[in-house]
Amino acid sequence: MSQRSLERIPLSDGTRLRLSVATPESAVCGGIVVGPQARGVTDAVWRLAAGLAGEGWLAVIPHLHHRDGIDELPEDGSVGRYVERLTAQSLQADTDAAFDWLARHGVSGDRIGVVGFELGGTVALIVATQRDLGAAVTIGGIGVVASVAATLPALVDIAPELRCPWLGIYGHDGEVPEEEVHKLRDAAYSAQVATDLVHCHFDTDQSVAPEAWARTLNWFGSHLR
Repeated sequence: MSQRSLERIPLSDGTRLRLSVATPESAVCGGIVVGPQARGVTDAVWRLAAGLAGEGWLAVIPHLHHRDGIDELPEDGSVGRYVERLTAQSLQADTDAAFDWLARHGVSGDRIGVVGFELGGTVALIVATQRDLGAAVTIGGIGVVASVAATLPALVDIAPELRCPWLGIYGHDGEVPEEEVHKLRDAAYSAQVATDLVHCHFDTDQSVAPEAWARTLNWFGSHLR
């Protein structure tokens, strides 16, 4: 069973990032930044991080709503309002702090990846266009054609700029329409790195289902060395 802890990291804007950490009991094979859902660090997000730690990955979850003092939002109409408050700059500051934390704990850049589902999958792709990482996985990432917030890009617009191997996983009956998924696939394929986008069954309410989980582990196992 992985160990769970909470770090608080000071940022240049005067805030302190909360970072949930899942530490493997075995030797660490690399590090993974796990993007939270729109509601924040939910149980499903933690299960994803804990599952990665169970496979030997040092997994960290940046609490993206920390500037509002929130770890997890209720399932009500307030979620969209808080997502709109996220910016490309705040995402970059928070994920950079998570990457730096992994580096300080002995994980080299070529063994660091990023993953997430729903909003976390969106964050994973955005970050993978900005930083030279080992690999990225987006599971059911939202904001494909129309961005999730005015201050964030649509994924099809930035996918050609991917800087590390990227895997996209979408469900046939998921929240993202299939025609948008095809547009994302075409955009990602034009990047100068290895990319793949597959359809499979998953239920984000119960974290990542077996096929998506296996593909995620295989992708990181192949590219984070």
